[in-house]
This record gives sequence, structure tokens and C-alpha cells, in this order.
Amino acid sequence: MRFTRADTVFALLAIATLVSWWLGEGAALSGQHLGTAATLTVLALAAFKGALIALDYMELRTAPALWRRAVVGWLVVVIGLVLLASLLPRA
Repeated sequence: MRFTRADTVFALLAIATLVSWWLGEGAALSGQHLGTAATLTVLALAAFKGALIALDYMELRTAPALWRRAVVGWLVVVIGLVLLASLLPRA
């Protein structure tokens, strides 16, 4: 049996999802918020997963550069805004 790129991407997405869940579930069970390192890890995994989905499942890897830049740029902006909101001091 030969694994295709889609199989590899699916496995990476599943692993990243499990790691994100594990980090979030650990914080929920302890009744605390995610620490800064865990928050950064979850956001980095979200960016990684978003890029994989956009490039491979939405087939933007072979699309014109303008479309790739627009979608990945949107992803960077959204992740950046979530990061900014998560790092702001709480009232």
C-alpha cells in the first residue's frame, strides 16, 4: 500500500487536532486557562492546519499565486488577531 500526499496531510491534521485537544482538555480539567506557551502552541497548530487545508484540500498549491497569498494572508491576519486578543491583559 502506498500513501499519497492526501493521506499524509490527513494524518498530520489528525495529530495536530489531537495535540490541540490534549492541551485544551488539560487546561479545562484543571480549571485553569491555557498558559502562554500552550496558547501559542494551539495557535501555531491552527495556522499549520489552516495552511494544509488551504494548500492541499482546497488545491491552492497549484493555483495562481494571488489566490494562495490572499488565503494564506487572511489566515495570518485571523491568527494574529486571535493571538493579540489572547495576550491582552484581562480586566
